[in-house]
Amino acid sequence: MIIRETEDAFVMTTQDDHGRFSGDIARGFRKELFLDETVVEDVLLAIAEHDRAWLPMDDTPIWNDAVGLPFTFVDYPTLPKLLMYAKGVDETEAMSPYAGYLCSLHYASFMKNATEAPFVEFYHAELERQERLKSQHPFPDEETIQRQFALLQLCDDLSLYVCMNAPGATKEEEHPWFRDGFDMSVDGQRVAAEWLGGEEIRLSPFLFEREWPVVLKNKHVRKAQIKQEGIAKAFEHAPWTEQKVLFVP
Repeated sequence: MIIRETEDAFVMTTQDDHGRFSGDIARGFRKELFLDETVVEDVLLAIAEHDRAWLPMDDTPIWNDAVGLPFTFVDYPTLPKLLMYAKGVDETEAMSPYAGYLCSLHYASFMKNATEAPFVEFYHAELERQERLKSQHPFPDEETIQRQFALLQLCDDLSLYVCMNAPGATKEEEHPWFRDGFDMSVDGQRVAAEWLGGEEIRLSPFLFEREWPVVLKNKHVRKAQIKQEGIAKAFEHAPWTEQKVLFVP
């Protein structure tokens, strides 16, 4: 679950909805950014499905007693998270081996420098998956793979940027992860985003074919409701809302 706290509520976005929002962002990108257009649909599938692992975990949010907040994707207990990560990549691989490969790269990147046993084991299992898939399927060249993997991670970050910042946030108010832009560069320029108002986000350099509208699903779960009936019921009873975003140059 991705959570942004307000004075009287938690704005809660499931990871799968965040993933699908990421995929909707990617569909607006200029096709030449993908380098190899023959696998664009597989890349779009990987981006949209990259967090399907969280479907069972986000079905019922749980409370973190230690900090008095709902568990988020950052602090969720390790072992169930790793088990679901592997299952999610399995399911994506079954839809498309190349999409599964890109998702495996994505999850393995989190564990690259890990030293704790569960993370190290997960990392090496994903490396084995990647070698198996590359030996069994005709994937693009390494430069193309790295570009398409970077696009997956960029869309993940752009979606997190929307989920974790209040609409219209100033740079000073933004989550610190994103104030200096994102990890990906295009034509030597680091990709950066900036809120222009409650719905518009300026992206530079502009990667879309045209101004690109996207809609994010989330729930505003009232703190008073959580206190009254617990996080699981409060989330279940909160209505879905739609947040409209327009990416502009």
